[in-house]
Amino acid sequence: MTRVLVLVAPGEAPLPGLDDLPTTVELRTVSSESDLRRHLPQTDVLVVTDFRTDLLERCWPDEHRIRWVHATSAGVDALMFPALWDSDVLLTNARGVFDLGIAEYVLGAVLMHAKDSLGNLALQRQQRWQHRETALVARQRALVIGAGSIGSEVARLLSALDIEVIGIARTARSAEHFSRVLASEQLDGALPEADIVVITAPLTDATRGLINRDRLARMRSNALLVNVGRGAIVVTDDLVAALQTGQLGGAVLDVVDPEPLPEGHPLWDLPNVMLSAHMAGDFIGWRRALGEQFMANLQRWLADEPLLNIVNRGK
Repeated sequence: MTRVLVLVAPGEAPLPGLDDLPTTVELRTVSSESDLRRHLPQTDVLVVTDFRTDLLERCWPDEHRIRWVHATSAGVDALMFPALWDSDVLLTNARGVFDLGIAEYVLGAVLMHAKDSLGNLALQRQQRWQHRETALVARQRALVIGAGSIGSEVARLLSALDIEVIGIARTARSAEHFSRVLASEQLDGALPEADIVVITAPLTDATRGLINRDRLARMRSNALLVNVGRGAIVVTDDLVAALQTGQLGGAVLDVVDPEPLPEGHPLWDLPNVMLSAHMAGDFIGWRRALGEQFMANLQRWLADEPLLNIVNRGK
């Protein structure tokens, strides 16, 4: 018997798409700390949809039979506590499910900024008819920090608008949809040339605080920053200062640090900022897609075949 445990947030419905399980699989969904503690030691496969890192870390048993942990997200920073990260437990993620949704979000953000949609909405609320000129996105240059599957899909959509897209990755390489992909140490030289900077990178020791005061100062004063990666990649106080002083043209933030953004935080009221609640990739039907993706991998597990989307801990 293979015991699968699904950890969901309190009040969250069970993960859909986990249908037609074979009789050799026992599925259980938990959300409370007490239930998690009780069932983790007997679990073979853990599916995590609730990324309260401290909860899972607190409940992680010294003795267990867990062989595989699946994260229903592309980023796995919430699972990087030592007892799991340093173990031989297989770790997979939801790479691919969110790519198109996030890329469409970025596409919308770029067009919204170029056409000053925030300005239009502000004038509409004031019932003011004010003619303005707006920018063309064609022949602009975008810098995508994180040239993985999400970054590649962003590049594909932006390229369709005749935007040149340059990627930043751990190593330089050629890649479809990018005019070129530069190594991470070339970031400082690339920032001043970009009209648009998009963050799609995961949160790691190398990316935490990557966009700070010095790098914001390297960006063009009319540039747009779009963050669909992780909030902690950007130093929030430095970003607020750059936006308030006109050092940066605008920001579209699906992720922030801290998250959720506290009431009264300056980012709420800046006229050149759009915020969304960590939802860029959450299209209608996304939870079922996550369940079905896990089910496909579970079938491979039960057939003793290699799993898809294994996380490379070295990266």
